[in-house]
Amino acid sequence: MCNNHIPINIKNQNGHDEEHKFWSRRSFLQALGIAGSGSMMLGSNMLTASAPSPLTSAIANANTDNILILIRLSGGNDGLSTVIPIEQYDLYANARPNIYIPESKVLKLTDEFGVPSYMNALEPMWGEGQVKAVHGVGYENQSLSHFTGSDIYANTDLTTTGFTGLDTGWMGRYFENIYPDYLVNPPASPAAIQIGNFGSLVFQGEETNYAFVTSNIDQLEEIAESGVQYSLDPALFNDCMYGDQLRFLRGVANTTYEYSGLIHEAYERGQNQVQYQDNGFARQLALLARLIKGNLGTKVYMISMGGFDTHGNQPLAHERLMSNLSIAINNFYEDVAFTQQDDKVLSMTFSEFGRRIFENGSNGTDHGKAAPTLFFGSGLNGSAFVGEHPSLENPNGRGNLEYTMDFRDLYATVLAEWLCVPIPLVEQHLLDHPYAPVNLGFNCSGVEFPDIAYSDEPFTPPTPMDPNAEDPSEEMLNAIVHKPFYPTQQTPHIYLEMPFSAHVDIQLYNILGQNVGTIYNEMMFEGSVEINIRERMPSHLSTGKYIYRIQVQDKKMSKSVMVA
Repeated sequence: MCNNHIPINIKNQNGHDEEHKFWSRRSFLQALGIAGSGSMMLGSNMLTASAPSPLTSAIANANTDNILILIRLSGGNDGLSTVIPIEQYDLYANARPNIYIPESKVLKLTDEFGVPSYMNALEPMWGEGQVKAVHGVGYENQSLSHFTGSDIYANTDLTTTGFTGLDTGWMGRYFENIYPDYLVNPPASPAAIQIGNFGSLVFQGEETNYAFVTSNIDQLEEIAESGVQYSLDPALFNDCMYGDQLRFLRGVANTTYEYSGLIHEAYERGQNQVQYQDNGFARQLALLARLIKGNLGTKVYMISMGGFDTHGNQPLAHERLMSNLSIAINNFYEDVAFTQQDDKVLSMTFSEFGRRIFENGSNGTDHGKAAPTLFFGSGLNGSAFVGEHPSLENPNGRGNLEYTMDFRDLYATVLAEWLCVPIPLVEQHLLDHPYAPVNLGFNCSGVEFPDIAYSDEPFTPPTPMDPNAEDPSEEMLNAIVHKPFYPTQQTPHIYLEMPFSAHVDIQLYNILGQNVGTIYNEMMFEGSVEINIRERMPSHLSTGKYIYRIQVQDKKMSKSVMVA
């Protein structure tokens, strides 16, 4: 049976709930399941080939091995439940008496900022320099509408209001320059892959959408596993009012879905070497890891996680969402590290807006303005909080955080410094927004970055000292050497070198911060030792990343270790 979707007139509806039901005109093809069909004819005309753009030759000479993953947090992510300003903690807690994160459940990554403890799967990545959080991301006169806000973050057109605005996206304009004759001469691999098609202009160009789009992870998994295309069996369309049209459009879509075979081949070449959780977001990243490790050749991916419109019962909902995100991100970068591709994959989050400082009467928060953007990957070359956190003092009448970082500056930095697009073209893609790069740890253009506030000093809690203990000197403690090493892929070891004799305690933790056992707890004399983790553990260890923590006197040291 074919379901007919009829757009409703939002002018006859009221308020927030009705906006969620709105179908834009561009959603028609998406509803049919063929969004992103780059080879679809426009009317009766195919786009004719045009001369190569200046970007084509520039890109050919640039380092284009880098891959970008855009992570859409749909619904409006609450920034104050993502990055907690420790220096403004009293203001934060007073504004949210029922939903604030208690200090005991704040994972302090620096002396100034922390994240909820349910995001502790990111702690080892932070320690390895793979996380940056940019404060206060937004734009002037920020829209608090899901529909308009999503469009602005996609098209970078700040004049977008209601149903008017530019119908091309920042990535669509980027690909339009790279592939000027895309419809008649498409690239060897999908230019972009997008999971989840509703309401995003990101990859839309003037004439086509440049992404290979599937409605959900189930659809892309089916394509990856089997290479199947849409079925054109007439029996599927007998009961559909527009069956003939739908069958025709899906047939046209299959000309683009020739990429399905390439996706299937990359999926077969790639392999997940880490166990992911069984949820939709984790499945998206697991599949992307296989395609990347299988050398598909696609440079930009977009995935999504819904549920961030937390008007009510926010604490439980946000904990579930950000816990799933943190664990899946950690697993993904562990996975691609097996093939040493973790330094080539940059991930960044975005959401249509943030949420207000004050809680509402339903243990939730309402639509607000600025929110942090999270970046992940070894290419960041160091973890830090970037920029100026918005002040919680004297908010406007609606209790909004004012933006301190224009989101277009982050887009520009990613284009110019990660994807190596020439700066004049970056400004064109962002509708002549002046180039003002942000130092995120990578630099392709060679420009000097302006000074900006950073917080990257690790949190240093006060250490209680036993006045009766005869502790070794700080210099001796700092001379302890330890590192993981792997005589074979299956036998992770710890090398430990002690410059003095002392009692040594080594505990093993999983990525959730749970203690899984004691590796070593005994007196060690001056010298070195190699400790076989598997032999020391009382139970079987699953494949994945763990953290070992060494404690000698009051000094604690930790590093991550892979168990294959």
